Amino acid sequence: MTQPTSIRPTGIRREIVQLPLFLQLFGVSAVSMILPSIHGLVVNDHLASRAFLYAGLLGLVAFTLIAIAHAGRKPLDGALGPLLSLLSAFVFLPVFFAVPFLEALPTTRFVNVYFEMVSALTTTGATMFDNPERLSNTLHLWRAQVGWMGGLLMWVTASAILAPLHLGGFEVTAQAEPGRPDDRMGNRMGRITPRQRLLRTTQALLPIYFGLTLLLWLLLVIGGETALVALCHAMSVMATSGISPIGGVDEAQIGVTGEAVMMLFMLFALSRLTFSKDTVTATQGGLMTDPEFRIGLLVVIGVPLLLFARHWIGAFEVEVEVDGTRALEALWGGLFTVLSFLTTTGFVSEHWAEAQNWSGLRTPGLVLMGLALIGGGVATTAGGVKLLRVFALYQNGVREMDRLVYPNSVSGAGAAGRRLQSNGAFIAWIFFMLFAMSLAGVTLLLTLTGAPFDAAVVMSVATLSTTGPLIEHAADTPIRLIELGLAAKVILSGAMVLGRLETLAIIALMTPNLWRA
Repeated sequence: MTQPTSIRPTGIRREIVQLPLFLQLFGVSAVSMILPSIHGLVVNDHLASRAFLYAGLLGLVAFTLIAIAHAGRKPLDGALGPLLSLLSAFVFLPVFFAVPFLEALPTTRFVNVYFEMVSALTTTGATMFDNPERLSNTLHLWRAQVGWMGGLLMWVTASAILAPLHLGGFEVTAQAEPGRPDDRMGNRMGRITPRQRLLRTTQALLPIYFGLTLLLWLLLVIGGETALVALCHAMSVMATSGISPIGGVDEAQIGVTGEAVMMLFMLFALSRLTFSKDTVTATQGGLMTDPEFRIGLLVVIGVPLLLFARHWIGAFEVEVEVDGTRALEALWGGLFTVLSFLTTTGFVSEHWAEAQNWSGLRTPGLVLMGLALIGGGVATTAGGVKLLRVFALYQNGVREMDRLVYPNSVSGAGAAGRRLQSNGAFIAWIFFMLFAMSLAGVTLLLTLTGAPFDAAVVMSVATLSTTGPLIEHAADTPIRLIELGLAAKVILSGAMVLGRLETLAIIALMTPNLWRA
């Protein structure tokens, strides 16, 4: 009598797993609307509660009907399906996410809400609503939750979809061409299908991602932050989305202790080895021999020290009396903010203004833009160019300088250098050129819509590097996105998707080999 009850859930689970990835994500999205619906009910925000409840039920009904229609169909296990589903998720899921948001905030337009949801799902964190008080706490929670889900999606798909296709930074270490599956990986993993790989990766990473978020939330609450703000900030740090219900960490009451706790969790975005060793980027020597982590630490330590020295020298030049306490606060503000923008989170320290002004000099926003362009580690939630590609170009530069002295020498490479394939630096350079062309193209399109050139550059860097807070902190004056025209908002939405998936992945979708697979 117990046999049917043990077999039936397995069969249902198997049918769900065999659905296309986009439909699975759609079903999960419908279920995820339960949390903001419950929150709205608890805080007596019945308009938002009903909007999320009805949208979630509608989504579940639609998902059930589509799942029934797909029942019994043989799943397509080629390389194209998951990658195309990932692109569809970033383009079309925000439409579904925007429905309850628009119902709960009927005073805005759909294009603004769609931009907001694309920004959250791609972990960019740029917002149309620069006044946090315009949104209810339930809508703030939904923004942070969508960003958190987008970060989890990138964690999982990086190793389950992008790694087998040698995209997303893996092309630097792979032995096959970008966008082309490598059969040797399948042999090592027992010829598992992409769907099985997705399931295994999700089962391995979801508990880690959820547990780290829960731990950070508890630490922030213990530090004196309110439960909702702490939860939103914890989700945003883990997803590197930079979404805040109060306008940023600098407006919070957590102090240096809370920022130090958040800073520790930002380190997970510097290298995948901080939480997993399931991809080809792993090294035998552990985290401290990982070039991504080492370069990240060098930038985090070196840039604030340079800024600190610049301010210190400037203070002496203008004969300003140096206060030791203010100097230490300025140094801490630089450390936290540099790590935050390097990981494309975009939070600024409450002492960042001190870091800019204590000597009477201002730190240019170009520094923050440069940090965001570098980005974090491969297969993390961070955006940007990625540290592994920077390391590949650095290694190639060092090798070329060695050849100037010893033209016939043979490079020893070392344990870290041997991770790179023979033409890894060449592929990294190609990506840099594609990124630069994308940056120039988006900037040109924005200027054609009437945006000033300097603002267009800032918005282009912010969206392509998925570092939305740059729009507020990198420009001389904050840019109000809600004042942009329809064309500019559509261009920025496309740029965020392009920055999240990267240009090589979009090009790979046009590869005939994938369509024939």
